[in-house]
Amino acid sequence: MSDTEKIPLVFASLGEQELAAVAEVFASGWPAGQGPKGKALEAELTQRYGAGDAVAVSNCGAALHLAMLAFGVKPGDEVIVADYTFPAPAHAVRYVGATPVFADVRPDTGTVDPRAVADLVTPRTVGIIAVDTVGLPADYADLQAIADRHGLFLVEDAACAVGATYQGREAGALAEVACLSFHGRKGATSGEGGALIATDPAIGAKARQLSSFGIGSIYDMGQVIGLPIPEFTEIGYNFKLSDIAAAILRVQLGRIEELLKRRTAVAARYAELLADEELLTVPHVPADRTHAWQSYLVTLDASVDRGAVATELRAKGIGTLHGTWASHLQPAFDAAQTCPVSADLFQRNLGIPMHAELTESQIERVAEVLRGALRTHAKPTRALKGAA
Repeated sequence: MSDTEKIPLVFASLGEQELAAVAEVFASGWPAGQGPKGKALEAELTQRYGAGDAVAVSNCGAALHLAMLAFGVKPGDEVIVADYTFPAPAHAVRYVGATPVFADVRPDTGTVDPRAVADLVTPRTVGIIAVDTVGLPADYADLQAIADRHGLFLVEDAACAVGATYQGREAGALAEVACLSFHGRKGATSGEGGALIATDPAIGAKARQLSSFGIGSIYDMGQVIGLPIPEFTEIGYNFKLSDIAAAILRVQLGRIEELLKRRTAVAARYAELLADEELLTVPHVPADRTHAWQSYLVTLDASVDRGAVATELRAKGIGTLHGTWASHLQPAFDAAQTCPVSADLFQRNLGIPMHAELTESQIERVAEVLRGALRTHAKPTRALKGAA
C-alpha cells in the first residue's frame, strides 16, 4: 500500500443494508422516537440479553442518567465509579446531585479493581458503576459480591462492549442494569444512540417514561381511539432514539458477529506483529472473558515520548488517540481521591487504528510505523537495553 494512504483510527461499517432500512422508515411516515422500529429494536435487545426490559435512548450518557434516576440516587449519596474511562459515569452521578467516588483500576486490564471498590464503600454509598473498558468486561463476580454484601446497586457501563463476554455471559447482561452505546466508533452503530437494559421491568418502565418528558410514547397514544391527553406528572427528559437510528441498529446488531470477528482478527494480528516489541505492551485479555475491541490500546514504556510518537503517526496518515481518561484528574470533578494506576495508564496508553474495515496491509503498516516511532522517540538508555 502507499505510504501516503490515510489509515483512520475509526471507521463505521455502514452500507446498503442500513440505507435500505432507513428508506423503510422514510416510507413509514414515522421517523421520530418510540415508533415501530424503536419498539422492534427494544424487543430484540430484551431477547438478546435475557432482560426484563430494554429502552432505546439517544446515547449511553442518557442511559446512565436514567439509571441513576430509576435507582433514586439523590444529593448526599455516593456512587463508586470506575476511574479509567470516558467520564460519562461520573457525569451521570453529578446530574442527580450525588457524588462520584473514583475507584482505581487493574494495571493489566484497565478495568475497575474490585479491591479498590471494596475499600471505598461508606455509609453514604448507594451503588457502583463498573465499566467494560474500551470493550473488555470488568470482574463482575467480585463486583456483584461487593454490591450484595453492602446492599448496593450495580450498573454495567457496556458502552464499548457489545459482543464481548464474561464467564460465558454477554456484556450487557452482567449486572441488574446495563447501559450500551451505539456511537460511531462502536461495534454496532447508528452514529449516535444507546440503550438501557434492565433485569427488573419496573426499572425499564421508569426509564422509558422519563426518557420521553415523563409522559410516555406519543406514538402509542396515537393508536388509541379517541383523544387521550397525556399529563406531565413528573419532570422527564427528551432522550428518545429516532426510528431512523433504530432501523440502522437492527441491521447492525444482525451483523455484530461478522463485525466482531473481523475486529478480533485485527487485534490478533496486531498482537502478533508487536509481540516482541520491548517498548510497549499489548492488551491483556483474561481467559474468562472476550474483548469487543472498540479500541486497541497499547501501553508504552515510560521512556517513550508518547506525544512525539502520536505526532509522527499522524504525520504519516495514521490515526491515533491518547487512550481514555483518568476521570479523577479532570477539573470538572475536583476529586478528593487519587487513582495511581489509572493516572499511569492515562499517561502511557496509545490508541491505534481499530475497526472492521482495516486491511492486512494497513495493519502491517501501522505496526511498522509504530515500531519505528518508538525507537525514534525513546530515551537512549531504554532503547539500547540489552545491546551490550
